[in-house]
Amino acid sequence: MDIAVVDDEKVIRGYLCELIKKQKPGSRVETYGSGGELLASEREFDIVFLDIQMDGINGLETAKQLRQKRDETVLIFITGIKEYVFDALDLYAFQYLLKPVDEKKFTEVLNRAEKEAGRKRERRSLFIKTRNLTLDQADILYIESRGKKVEIHTAGEKESIEIYAAMEELEEQLGKEFYRCHRSYIVNMEYIKEYGSDSISLTNGDRVYLAKKKYGGFVKAYMWHLQSGGVSSV
Repeated sequence: MDIAVVDDEKVIRGYLCELIKKQKPGSRVETYGSGGELLASEREFDIVFLDIQMDGINGLETAKQLRQKRDETVLIFITGIKEYVFDALDLYAFQYLLKPVDEKKFTEVLNRAEKEAGRKRERRSLFIKTRNLTLDQADILYIESRGKKVEIHTAGEKESIEIYAAMEELEEQLGKEFYRCHRSYIVNMEYIKEYGSDSISLTNGDRVYLAKKKYGGFVKAYMWHLQSGGVSSV
């Protein structure tokens, strides 16, 4: 597990590193004195402990840029001001820790963050039990229900895959970039070109139905997706 500690206070960085190595001795830990240093490294981490109040690029702005590069990172903010928690939640922060950081609380949060990072890694693949097949979720355009079967439409030159499966079962496995826009369709929001009141057009030219009762929820989910670093072709 790769972990980053970002704080402009050297003492805090050292303290958090000691706690991590004590609790998770097999982890690889990197430290940075500013958000700019972290972003410049272009390293990808499973978990990032990020101080909010820093000179230059503060923690909130750093988090926004991280989200644009890698949405799977588990973000844990460190702050001495409780009011920042609302801004942290807007950035899908997993947790926030108040300074001075309590060791017991830190251990609890780190254990939960490790499990969340594992779940995020698993969600990047879709396992098809009936075919003993694993698909990269990033390759899936949309999934279409056809009675007792479903057809998984994929990007690039890959052929679509027809399998016996329940939409509900597949929906549970998929990451948050997917949305059930109709009882017969699950769409990957990364491939949306445009949408209207009753349909969604995808980048490959296909069009899927958007149920009237799903419209409001879809628009909200898609806007959150874009704010979290998703790509829009609209």
